[in-house]
Formats: sequence, C-alpha cells, structure tokens
Amino acid sequence: MSMLPRLLVSQAAIVNLTQPSEIFEMLEKIPESVGHALINQRAGMDNVVYNQLHRLRQTARLEVRSQSFIFNARLPTRFTADGDGVSPPLEWDQVPEGTSSLALLVEDADSPTPHPLVHAIVPDLGNTDGSIEEGALDSPNHEGIGLATGQNSFFQHAWLPPDPPRGHGEHRYVFQIYALRAGPAFVDAPGRRAFIDLILDRAVAVGCLIGTYERTPREAAADEAEEKVGLVSNTSPA
Repeated sequence: MSMLPRLLVSQAAIVNLTQPSEIFEMLEKIPESVGHALINQRAGMDNVVYNQLHRLRQTARLEVRSQSFIFNARLPTRFTADGDGVSPPLEWDQVPEGTSSLALLVEDADSPTPHPLVHAIVPDLGNTDGSIEEGALDSPNHEGIGLATGQNSFFQHAWLPPDPPRGHGEHRYVFQIYALRAGPAFVDAPGRRAFIDLILDRAVAVGCLIGTYERTPREAAADEAEEKVGLVSNTSPA
C-alpha cells in the first residue's frame, strides 16, 4: 500500500471519532516521514471554491482582512492545534448593494487529499459590511458566540484548527467570504458539496484572505521547549 492510501485510511478513521481531542491526538501521531513522503501531494489552490467560481464567471470583489495576520503571512499559533485553537478575527467590506446574505468558507489548499480540507463554514454572516471577533466560532476547546456553522471535513459544526502533518511543509488556509443574491436557503448545517453548489449559483461577490502555517519538526519543537524551560529557569528569582 502506498503512502497516500495509508494516510487516507487514517483520515477515514478520524471522522469516526466522536471527540475533538481524539481527532487531534490522532493527527499528532501521523509520522513525520509520511508528511515528507507526501510533500508533493496537495489538493491545490485551483480546487478551492474561490478559484472554481472565478473559472465560472467574474464577480465583484470584497475586501477581507484580519487584525491578527496579513495576506500570505503565518497564522499566529493560538489559532492552530498547537495553540488554543480559537478562530481568528475577520473583517469584510465593499459588500454590493442588493446582497441577500454573506457566507464564510475556510479551506486548506495544501491538504494531502483530493480536495481541500474544510476548516469552517458559516452560512449566514448577515448582508452588510461587518466583522467577527477572535474566538467567534465554536472550536474543540472553546465555545463561540453562537454562530450557526456548517460541517468541517471532520463532520463537526465548528472551527477546525490548522494541524498540517509535520514534514509536509507550509499549508495555505484560504478564508473566503461570499456575497450572495437572494435564492434558496442553505440546507441545515451544509457541508462542502452543498456549499459549493449554492455558491456557484448565487455568488455576486467574493473576497479572500490567506494565512499560512507549517508544523515545526519534532526535533526542533523539542529544542524550543527546552530553550523555553531554560529561559524560565535562568530568569526565575533566586
């Protein structure tokens, strides 16, 4: 069996787990050697929904930004599985007149899977310029502000903190906000397929923000932990 089927088998097992802690514990155990072996196996930026829409038709542009990171910059650790795992704050504007609703999709363009992994879906963010605060979405160890969410790739209605395999290199997380014309509502808690079908039909504007993250090799992570312990010891009062 090749490295890719082995990893996909692991992912199939992951979705059968019921507790977020079990999912992240399994991800932590993916061998670094597997990450290296799959370095060129990536879903690809062409497959994110943002680019699927642009291949279909031109739309107006939304401005999307965050107070915590800039375009193509590294995501702060607190938004990932290596930190608190809370969702980052986002802001958007230039919503066109006549917009019926706004929707958020976050995908990992570099997951070693046929399609980008979904880290969050929020089907209704109102219909005007606005923002969501840090930690607004539910996540494994945090309760958000009560926004309705669709299913991420692990079938949870929550923010899935980035947790790319060690050794797989940098991953790009694409935060996409869509302005939608009036039309059929989303099904309850939509997954990626249902989301795509509706977006491709109803989107009148879109904007995106990309944040990156790469897991530290285990040896380097251990060295960093030792350095922190040493720093604390050296600075502690006698």
